Amino acid sequence: MRRLWWRVEGKIVEGLIALARWLGPRRASALGGAVTRALGPWLPVSRIGRRNLELAFPASDAAWRERVLRGAWENLGRTALELPHIPALQRTESGPGWELVGAEHIPPGETRMIFVSAHLANWEVLPLVAAQFGLRMGSLYRAPDNPHVDAALLRMREGGQALDLFPKGSRGARLALRHLAAGHALGLLVDQKLNEGLELPFLGHPAMTAPAPAELALRFRCPLIPAHVERIGPGRFRIVLEPPLALPDTGDRHADARSVMLAVNRRMEAWVRARPEEWLWLHRRFPARFYKGAAPPPG
Repeated sequence: MRRLWWRVEGKIVEGLIALARWLGPRRASALGGAVTRALGPWLPVSRIGRRNLELAFPASDAAWRERVLRGAWENLGRTALELPHIPALQRTESGPGWELVGAEHIPPGETRMIFVSAHLANWEVLPLVAAQFGLRMGSLYRAPDNPHVDAALLRMREGGQALDLFPKGSRGARLALRHLAAGHALGLLVDQKLNEGLELPFLGHPAMTAPAPAELALRFRCPLIPAHVERIGPGRFRIVLEPPLALPDTGDRHADARSVMLAVNRRMEAWVRARPEEWLWLHRRFPARFYKGAAPPPG
């Protein structure tokens, strides 16, 4: 029965990809956003989103948090139906596509670097920057449990910016290390739920934080560049690169990694607070004790 459902689910995903391509980037983005904005807040996972917003913005009122939650659902729906169009997006000053701020922060002639980012706006456009600078980018990837869905998503990426994908886990970590050692670039999203790592403050509360970006940057002494995406229209984005973070060298590698990841969390926190409707609020970013009795939909 599970295999039958997997095939059905795979066909549904293929159909949505085909529909999004037929609609074009603007209309696909609008449709995805409208559907999830209407339905998302009623799904059980929205309880987590509401609780996260309470924790991150304790002085806000319920109406404001609900607007942000609906905006976050809209952004997620837009992101989903924009995905088939990403391989064809171009750097442009108008219409669907992307613009870049902070290109001067890419060190000239450097090919080994780490971009550290978060699930903001449509984070899948970040690899497009690599093509502009001739970088071979790799990233960690959690494959869907359904192999048919995984195959459909991988086919969807074909024809776009080449991206080496490494499975999350110990094998993927070794492959990412080898990729960086060969002089290539990595793009890492480090704002998700984690059960281990470093417990560091994020949005005013302790959150387990992956130390990999700091540990790799310290090991190779390569630039660690904060980068994030801002949504400025349907299928249109601004990619913002910031100056590479300082890499201490005190002789205490654990303390140095902690210091760097504190800086990373501060940058991500600033991005989220500036554009809260563009962040993915729907995962348990904080310890389990914070989610007991998470609020249901209002009314």
